[in-house]
Amino acid sequence: MNLKKICLMLTLFLASFLSLSAQITQPVSWSISSNDLGDNQYEIVLTAEIEPSWHIYDLGPYQGGPNPTALTFELSEEYELIGEPYIKSQVKRGYDEAFEMEIGTCDSPVIVAQKIKRVSEYETIIKVTVEWQACNHGSCIPPEEELLKITLAGEKNPAVVQSVDNQNVAKQDASMTTPKKKSSLWAVILEAILWGFVALATPCVFPMVPMTVSFFLKSGQNKSKRRGRFMAAFYGLSIVGLYTLPIALIILITYLVGGNAITADIFNWLSTHWLPNIIFFLVFMVFAASFFGAFEIVLPSKLVNSSDKNSDKGGLAGVFFMALTLVLVSFSCTGPIVGTVLIKSTSGEIWEPIITMLAFSIAFALPFTLFAFVPSLLKNLPKSGGWLNTVKVVLGFVELALGMKFLSVADQTYHWGLLNRELYLAIWIVIFSLLGLYLLGKLRFAHDTPSDHISVKRLFGAIISFAFVVYMIPGMWGAPLKALSGYLPPITTQEFVITNNPAPVVAQDNGEIVKPKYSEFLHLPHNLVGFFDYDEALAYSKKVGKPLFVDFTGHGCVNCREMEMRVWSDPRVLNLLREKFVIVALYADDKKVVDKEDWVTLDDGKVLKTLGKINSEFARRKFNVNAQPFYAILGPDEEPIATRGYNLDVEGFIEFLETK
Repeated sequence: MNLKKICLMLTLFLASFLSLSAQITQPVSWSISSNDLGDNQYEIVLTAEIEPSWHIYDLGPYQGGPNPTALTFELSEEYELIGEPYIKSQVKRGYDEAFEMEIGTCDSPVIVAQKIKRVSEYETIIKVTVEWQACNHGSCIPPEEELLKITLAGEKNPAVVQSVDNQNVAKQDASMTTPKKKSSLWAVILEAILWGFVALATPCVFPMVPMTVSFFLKSGQNKSKRRGRFMAAFYGLSIVGLYTLPIALIILITYLVGGNAITADIFNWLSTHWLPNIIFFLVFMVFAASFFGAFEIVLPSKLVNSSDKNSDKGGLAGVFFMALTLVLVSFSCTGPIVGTVLIKSTSGEIWEPIITMLAFSIAFALPFTLFAFVPSLLKNLPKSGGWLNTVKVVLGFVELALGMKFLSVADQTYHWGLLNRELYLAIWIVIFSLLGLYLLGKLRFAHDTPSDHISVKRLFGAIISFAFVVYMIPGMWGAPLKALSGYLPPITTQEFVITNNPAPVVAQDNGEIVKPKYSEFLHLPHNLVGFFDYDEALAYSKKVGKPLFVDFTGHGCVNCREMEMRVWSDPRVLNLLREKFVIVALYADDKKVVDKEDWVTLDDGKVLKTLGKINSEFARRKFNVNAQPFYAILGPDEEPIATRGYNLDVEGFIEFLETK
């Protein structure tokens, strides 16, 4: 038997083994916790986490049907059961033709509960056996059972939760009470890295590649290979430092001088004030016009020539000035990209903008460092020509579209009413339609090279551009366009939406119409009813006996729009928000000057007059946060029951809303 047959048999054996293992692996795991209901009553909660595509059945009973989920308590004299077990999570009910009966199934997470009354004054151990059967679309696993234990402390001590699966419970509690920023940070870092590589294709940066190779070829003629590698590494580190250190110094200096508040205020001002946003908007428009060929943007020749002259001195100083020349010359193209990266990361965090800028600069510097290591790689690069002008024009269209975001932020925060969702979408549809026509050769700019045919790359680019246009068109009639939720104005600015429910602007209180403060210019998404003033919302929540859901948000908050369109839009989430909570949305960047009696005077005598500053100060004082989005559930005593940050996990958000 040859080696090929042996490998084939081993592969088949391994595949069969893995398939068999997959069949017997239990896709359901259980954990247990408790809620103190007062008056010696407790709610024992069992939570099942189920792998995708699997489900279990509800509590039944089903005579002649599937095996329902069942709880069996080991009763003792220390407690007694109140009523029957019940399911707190969603149950999908439907007619099953195989069993010829209506059956309820449950997907992850499944929350089953039982109320008990404790009789003993001493520590009480609750033992419960849960039995269930897991099925998917093709097969079922034989029913299994698991014994779970939980300990309730004596009445003189607060109730404590001790599970046989303490680690799982701890992880579950942490996921419901701690804002999850890691996934958001990694997403921003990934975007920064991608922008760093995109910047390499810009017309300002590409010509620096042969200059880099030429410099290191010349400087390395009389030096050892080891010395050359060291100089190349120093070159890359210099590029990273020139991009990152100025940003880091600004952030750290303001942080040391004024702490979190001043640093957050600077970022809040940068991302929401009309002046920087209009400046960014105009910069993007100017660069777009330049890329279309209207004029050439160049830095003062004295500045560039000075740094270039110093690069001829050789040694580490020469390498540093070569890096400085690269940064200065390329900044006319990378400037808008750097601005976009920083705006995306200005959510009040101290380290996030620094890390984001570091990721961008490393990605940007990496190819130049490689060329410095191996100058001969230049031979494999295409020469500058018509393709480079095509890249420039395509970037011009992209910058036109992205620049609209800055105008939209200023428009939303100051309520100018200039750029609603339809107009914004109409502009984007026109921009990307023109981009598609350009790629097909139907439009031509001054510096384009004439051609009697289009390349395959341009054809695919045109297809992508027109497909994007088709995707956006339904948004003109109110389609959510979740993929663009972070860039579009909120759907509440849409004038024409195909819906059966008009956006509510009042809250109902036993027949009494209550018009929430600021509801004439602020709105909640998805036709939700709520408040925009904390004190007003708190009073109403106490009156109706519902917990308060605090949404710390902002007009210019991209992640807030993503949460609303990707997480809040889930029917289960909307139902919980409507039925279970009183909602208050606190905008941290709204520039509306409130009535004088609502002004807030700080300890240092500073007076906060705008709604955004008042809400931002409240969030820092109450929750010690300044990032958006931030969500908190408050009980009658105004103490947080649970908090959560930016996280697009719908199931996790539902668990957060169901926290007792």
